[in-house]
Amino acid sequence: MKKFLLLTILFFAAILFVHAQNQLSDEEKLVQQTVTNMFQALAGRDMVQLKYYCKEDILILENGSVWNLDTLVQKVSQITTADFKRINKIEFIETKISGKVAWTTYHNQAEITSNGKSAIINWLETAILMKEDGRWKIKTLHVTLLKKT
Repeated sequence: MKKFLLLTILFFAAILFVHAQNQLSDEEKLVQQTVTNMFQALAGRDMVQLKYYCKEDILILENGSVWNLDTLVQKVSQITTADFKRINKIEFIETKISGKVAWTTYHNQAEITSNGKSAIINWLETAILMKEDGRWKIKTLHVTLLKKT
């Protein structure tokens, strides 16, 4: 009977521990929302909003290339097809905060339509954010393109 009681207590303790690990703080939610909003601005080709969510000196490591904010704006501005559409799906893996620095790792999937063709592209990404004037801004974005399976 003691073993059963002990196992029951351990089982429920494990459930509570896992549940507690999945709870995000308000700040962690803001970090994730900043990343989501930045990709929404990217999808909408909204350069003003894109710049709003990024630090001016953002460093983007895009599949072996080093970009800055000007490079990102230039790449997005080159998209001129009338039927362009990008739908983002972001699944966060982990988000951590230490003072005014936060980092989050996530799977990023985009369904992109352009010139009548659609494609789904998957990335594994990490964003480092800094709190500036009371809000989170993306300072570094490390992007790894995942191969199609």
